Amino acid sequence: MIQQVRVLDAVTQTDQVNDVLVQGGQIQAIANPIPDWPAGAEVISGEGKVLIPGLVDLYSHSGEPGHEDRETLVSLLRAGRAGGFTRVGVLPTTEPPVDNPAMVEKLLSQRQALAAAEPNLPHLYPWGALTQAAQGQQMTELAELAPTPIVGFADGRALQNLLLTQRLLEYLQPLNRPVALWPCDTTLRGNGVARSGPAALIYGFVDDPVLSETAALAALLETIAAVGTPVHIMRLSTARGVELVRRAKAEGLPITASVSWMHLLFNSRNLESYDPNLRLAPPLGNPEDMVALMTGVKDGTLDAIAIDHRPHTYEDKTVGFPAAPPGAIGLDLAWSVLWDALVVTGLWEPLTLVQALSTNPARIWGQTPPTLQPQQPAEMMLFAPAQPWTVTPDSLESLSANTPWLGQTLKGQVLHTWVEPPRTLSPWGGAYSG
Repeated sequence: MIQQVRVLDAVTQTDQVNDVLVQGGQIQAIANPIPDWPAGAEVISGEGKVLIPGLVDLYSHSGEPGHEDRETLVSLLRAGRAGGFTRVGVLPTTEPPVDNPAMVEKLLSQRQALAAAEPNLPHLYPWGALTQAAQGQQMTELAELAPTPIVGFADGRALQNLLLTQRLLEYLQPLNRPVALWPCDTTLRGNGVARSGPAALIYGFVDDPVLSETAALAALLETIAAVGTPVHIMRLSTARGVELVRRAKAEGLPITASVSWMHLLFNSRNLESYDPNLRLAPPLGNPEDMVALMTGVKDGTLDAIAIDHRPHTYEDKTVGFPAAPPGAIGLDLAWSVLWDALVVTGLWEPLTLVQALSTNPARIWGQTPPTLQPQQPAEMMLFAPAQPWTVTPDSLESLSANTPWLGQTLKGQVLHTWVEPPRTLSPWGGAYSG
């Protein structure tokens, strides 16, 4: 029994204080007040707290298999739970990669074994590779992967062969599974590590032109228009990219799009610190890019925020900025940081953040989104916006600590995450939804 808690639900557009009664993994009642509840029920004070549907991460990276020193599967899922995530999507860029049914079986069997030993871990949703070893050269056996419990198809890397992209979309159309592509022309990007603009020039970085994103995006949009297969566009990072997506949606192209959470909080001016944890792919945009990305999420041009959690060891990142591998962790941190930076400051309405980090990601996957309604599974998290906590290697569930917030005190902490028990199991124990 959670008493007098602020209930936020983007599915029902609810933002009000209620009592919430949960029993047997299901929400039994939501009202203000609930006059009676079962004897012996645990009572939790919701004063000053927020109850939110479980968060859904579209895509992140696991260290396991292949780089368990960066992240194991259990540490990844614990990090997700600590940050309020109940569903975590994992890209196929492991070693070996998830490019065959046996690897899907292995990952989901491992998650099932972990959940048996430690209940309440988030559900794991692997992406199946589009190409062999996710290297962008030859397509995988798509028809063999499609019936497995993958959440969809993605390499997590940018495809460079437009003919291959076209053929992939043609083959994937009848399979009716989500497809995620990252528009980036690596020839135009070259060795660039910072977005072209005054900051890259002042700080002495090799620049990555806006054209590396927009040229690839324009070609991809033309291919989608010709083939007709729906596509999710990953990692939008420029104002021009947002405008191209906005125009394509207005023309009726079957696309959705997402932005990494870090690109909503930092821009190229922050590279003055030379912090290798701000070395990302795509690189941080210029200030006008960050504004356009924030506006794009608010007006629905960008459907979702992805965490793109990418763990690296201390040794990996303790190098000069250009030599650092791109990526930062985020599952433990993203909700708290985004709430404080965007909601507390009044830049966004709370339901905008809930929709972008819970409701829409689930819908992009073709799943029923988490929702706080009676007779629905209790897939949710309790958040204390005013509670401070300090980011240290010990306070993070992730094995890696490659984040610009290391050593800082954040305001707002997830207190508890409830994960919905799977209603339907795949042949290998992975949870299907929707």
